[in-house]
Parts: sequence; C-alpha cells; structure tokens
Amino acid sequence: MEFTLLIIIIVLALIFDYINGFHDAANAIATVVATKVLSPFQAVLWAAFFNFLAYWVFGFGVADTVAKTASTMDINLVVILAGVIAAICWNLLTWWLGIPSSSSHTLIGGFAGAAIAHAGFGVVTWFKEGKDGGLPSGVLIVIAFIVLAPLLGALISYLISIWLLNSSKKSVYPKIFTLSIMAVTVWFVEKQMKYYADIEKPRFDSHFWSVAFEAHNIKWLLVAFIILSISTFCLIFSSLNIHQANSWLKKFQLLSSAAFSLGHGGNDSQKVMGIIAAAVAVYIHTSGVAQESLPDWLNVILPNDDKGIKGAMPSWIPLACYTAIAAGTLSGGWKIVKTMGSKITKVSSFEGVAAETAGALTLYFTEHLKIPVSTTHTITGSIIGVGLTKRVSAVRWGVTVSLMWAWVLTIPISALLAAITYYILSIFL
Repeated sequence: MEFTLLIIIIVLALIFDYINGFHDAANAIATVVATKVLSPFQAVLWAAFFNFLAYWVFGFGVADTVAKTASTMDINLVVILAGVIAAICWNLLTWWLGIPSSSSHTLIGGFAGAAIAHAGFGVVTWFKEGKDGGLPSGVLIVIAFIVLAPLLGALISYLISIWLLNSSKKSVYPKIFTLSIMAVTVWFVEKQMKYYADIEKPRFDSHFWSVAFEAHNIKWLLVAFIILSISTFCLIFSSLNIHQANSWLKKFQLLSSAAFSLGHGGNDSQKVMGIIAAAVAVYIHTSGVAQESLPDWLNVILPNDDKGIKGAMPSWIPLACYTAIAAGTLSGGWKIVKTMGSKITKVSSFEGVAAETAGALTLYFTEHLKIPVSTTHTITGSIIGVGLTKRVSAVRWGVTVSLMWAWVLTIPISALLAAITYYILSIFL
C-alpha cells in the first residue's frame, strides 16, 4: 500500500510539473510574443528548450528547501498526496481563469496545509536560521518573498531601463558608468567561480573543461554573459539610429527570454524534485524499509547540514522533472500570455529586454540562495518596473492589484484545499 502511494505521488508530482510548464509558460514568452519577435509557436519551442537545458545548469538547493517544508519524520504519504492534489486543482483553476498565480507557492501551501491538518502547526518548518551566517529558510521566508521577489524584479528592471535610456544619449558619462559595471561584473563573477581544486567530482580530465562545465560556474558565467552583452550594447547605443536600435533590441530579447526560461526551468522543476525526495524520505520512515535495501532508482538522501550528510538523488528524478516542465511549456498557456504580455503595461522590445533580464537575474540569485520564489511574481514585478520608467499611469494598476490578491491568497487557499483533501483521503487510506 505504501509503495503504491509513493508511485501515485511521483506520477502526480510529474503531472503537476507538466501543468506548471503550461501555466507558467507565459512568464518566459509573453513579452517575446507581445513584441512579435517570435510567433507563439516559435516562442514556446524556444522556452521549452531552455527549460530543459536548465537541467545542466542548476543544482538542487531549492529542491532541498521544498523537501524540508515539513518534518518528514512527522508526516505520512497521505499528507504529500493531499498537498499535490490540492496544488494541481488550484493551478488548473487559475489557468482556466487566466490568473498568473504562483505554482511554487501553490505547491508549498498545499504541502504545508496537509501537514498541519495531519500533525498541527509545529510540523511545518516556519523559520530556520542559516548556517554560518547564511540566509535563513522556512515557509515564512518563502512568504516574505511573495513581496520581495516582485519588488526585486521591479527594482532591477527599473534600473536597467534607466541605464539603457541614458546610454542612448550622446554623452561620455553613461559610457564610463557602463565600463564600471563591466569591471565590477567580471570581478564579482570571478569571485563566485569554483576552480578545479574546489570541484568535488570533475566531469572531465581537462581542468579547463571541468571548470567551464561545472553547474555552479555555468550559472555565474551566464550572469556575466547577460550583463556584459547589455553593457556592450549600451556602449554603442548612442551611435545607432532608431531602426538599428530596435533590431538589436529584438535580438537581445531572444537572449533575455532564453535566460529567463533557464531560470524558470531551474527554479520550478526543483520544487517537484523536492516533493518527490520528501515522499521517498517519508516512505522509508513509515514503511520501515532500510535505506540500503531500496532499489537504486529510489535511493534518495535528504541533506542534513547539522549531521554533515550530503544529499543524493538518482538522475532520473531531475531528468523527468525538467522533461515534464519543458513538455508543459510546449503546450502553451495562452490565456496567461495575454495578461502578462499586454494587460499590465504596453511592452516593446526595449521593455521586454529590461523585464526579462531583470527577471532572469532575480531568479539566478534567489536560486543561489536556495529560496523557492515565484517566477510569475518575479516577471510581473519586472514588467511593472519597466512601466514605471515611462510614468506611474503607464502601469494598469487595476490589473496589477487583482494579480496581487491572487498572490496573497494562493498559499492560504492551497493550504485549505490540501487540508480538506487530506481529511477526505484519510477516510479511505
């Protein structure tokens, strides 16, 4: 019975991942479609490819955070099953209504709500201090980023927009500023890099290729590439006419949407990995099966910093999660594309580049900090930040306020749905 429940949870988790793909596809492709840089079909192919490519770029930090939403020693598989079912229901409802709610918060809210119904509020990891001065974790931190992620996206997109606008002027000062940004970026990324001696399992005999293809390094090299590419454009922006500038910006939109799709794939697929990892951990605890006797395809180990235990996950889990989200992205999600691409503010290639770049950078940094943020909230905040550079009234605040209500209600409604689902399932299981 326990093993059957585990398989059902894994299947439903991958279905949720697929739904997440078409529910959140709009995040990566809305501005590209709105500005007619790509057709809708080309855009979903582009986004799906980079969703899947994220498998080779990101680690499993966010997956670890999600897996520890509730203590796996104090819950059972029915809790996780209820959480996943509630998350699927809420995602399908918001997709049907065209509301870009957060799939991430839906999943965490569902997991936490079912856990509370089972064992009370104490079972949820509300707040945990970071180790060695690191950032704290827990559900309260995730809730805080409901506000912080879109604010961060809005701030970065606003600053990028101002930077681009000033770079279009024939003045030496924007060029000096741009060169300074380039120098700081190179210095910062170099400090973040892992070199051969620091890599636990080098992929190649060659030092150069091992460093270049280390997942941690790829992410930071992408950050450098994005910022340095925009910086290069800023250096020549003032010498371009309007037609040339628009042509360059449309090319940059391909880069910025690809970068955001990578962030979306890396951030959102990891949440499902975390749920599957938690389900395996609960199965081991509740069934009495020894870790050593598990088949290799189920050999999941949750990391424990306090005990010095490093996490492990069979490769089929991340591969299946990234494949599911990419397949979901290929299915589209056109109702939400319309909301994201045109209803918040009018978007041109200029705004698209600024918003997607800001969204991608926000996702990369929050993934580095192991915080499961909403890609939906992040890109919405980024689009708002771009709109603010024109004037406050350029943002359609009526639409934005409606979206914010959906954000605020997602976790409590998902938690309530999961609790009700748990009580119903408990009658039969």
